[in-house]
Amino acid sequence: MAQIPEMDSGEKRLNELGYKQELRREMNLFKTLAISFSTMTLFTGITPLYGSSLLYAGPAALVWGWVVVSFFTWFVGIAMAEICSSFPTTGSLYFWAAHLAGPKWGPFASWCCAWLETIGLIAGIGTQAYAGSQTLQSIILLCTGTHKGGGYFAPKWLFLCMYMGFTVIWAILNTFALEVIAFIDVISIWWQVIGGLIIVIMLPLVALTTQSASYVFTKFDMATEQTGVSSKPYAVILSFLVSQYSLYGYDAAAHLTEETKGADKNGPIAILSSIGIISVFGWAYILALTFSIQDFGYLYDTSNETAGAFVPAQILYDAFHGRYHNSTGAIILLFVIWGSFFFGGLSITTSAARVVYALSRDKGIPFSSIWRKVHPKHKVPSNAVWLCAAICILLGLPILKVNVVFTAITSICTIGWVGGYAVPIFARMVMAEKNFKPGPFYLGKARRPVCLVAFLWICYTCSVFLLPTFYPVSWDTFNYAPVALGVGLGLIMLWWVLDARKWFKGPVRNIETQNGKSEHKCLCPESLKQQEH
Repeated sequence: MAQIPEMDSGEKRLNELGYKQELRREMNLFKTLAISFSTMTLFTGITPLYGSSLLYAGPAALVWGWVVVSFFTWFVGIAMAEICSSFPTTGSLYFWAAHLAGPKWGPFASWCCAWLETIGLIAGIGTQAYAGSQTLQSIILLCTGTHKGGGYFAPKWLFLCMYMGFTVIWAILNTFALEVIAFIDVISIWWQVIGGLIIVIMLPLVALTTQSASYVFTKFDMATEQTGVSSKPYAVILSFLVSQYSLYGYDAAAHLTEETKGADKNGPIAILSSIGIISVFGWAYILALTFSIQDFGYLYDTSNETAGAFVPAQILYDAFHGRYHNSTGAIILLFVIWGSFFFGGLSITTSAARVVYALSRDKGIPFSSIWRKVHPKHKVPSNAVWLCAAICILLGLPILKVNVVFTAITSICTIGWVGGYAVPIFARMVMAEKNFKPGPFYLGKARRPVCLVAFLWICYTCSVFLLPTFYPVSWDTFNYAPVALGVGLGLIMLWWVLDARKWFKGPVRNIETQNGKSEHKCLCPESLKQQEH
């Protein structure tokens, strides 16, 4: 008689929570870590915002800002790792919010969290597509002779075509089986580790001259004429934005827990390992770029070789052209960075589709019956993938007319994504300990101070991304994120008040009972306790 294989610990906990296993549980710790690492990505956060953050307050604020933000990010990561260990479900954040907030506030908490996370992830696809297009724009410019040499600088209509092209390619790849995505993400982690090491080591060595340590670590220099920012504290706050934008995305491991073996243990490990790797590599990348600056003022000159459009590209060009009198090396390293954007966008598309699928499964999105369908052969939520791609393309359409699209998309992404973390963390902080069933990773008495620091840091992060980034404020420099988020979240809250609160109960079970009927009810602590007994 064949022996029945022992149920995976993550699947067992999933069943206890009221969900049956529908997605393939084939991913090990390394593959989950690869997707989580790819979503955070070494280059994709730092590269597009490095130039503006450097301009606000000079190198010291940028370099030490990364250290400060990394420190507080650990509190958020540790708080989330504990919750992930207890709730290894694909819905992750919004499922956590529903359970931790209790039967009274659970539906509203999960509603807010789900929509914040959905907005953040879909906007996240847009940030990768925009920054990838920006890098490709610089590659084309350098390949065709630089801005000074009559090179081709892609106009807005072509930039939009590149943006849309990336989004569609990622959706196509995500329509195939998850093993394809996992394989590509394994390539991604090596691409970024090896590529990152090459850039971090090679760039300062190739540069003819390097800045002194005192310049990098102590130089505070405001560019009030260019930014309009005259307040030193405000300039420092804005210079931290690059770090705050880069250091999130580690919840990607939580989105894949229903597809990960031993998810109650491997999910938290992947979250914390991602933060550790990015913290170290990210700082090294910032230091490599900053030490290699040849002429600070020239970086922002619109008549320079990269048209003043992309500061990291100009730093690379100055280093390689200064030593070898050609731009080949800079183009190769820009291609490595571009690959990082490509892999990052692919991973974020994976995460976004999983969140849309999970929310549709619980009937929280209009026409949810369409978006929750799983491809019969590939076992991936393909309809959810294409919905995310379509919304992302709509977000990019203002590229044709507006100059600050990236600022707005970045702010929407960060506030939605990181704001979604705040709901379950706050609920975990205030809930009664008797209602919490800990997993293998448990904080014990440390959970309240850890959650408090994490929650306050998230509130601060969301606040600063609503601030104007240039003065005086005009239509060209206006940060549209508060308006876009205000309208979007306002409509979502209005829907809740007028209609959704009557029927949306948060996560619903999909495990059939003994009479063959599928139960659908809010998974509050009381109902879960009854189920466990």
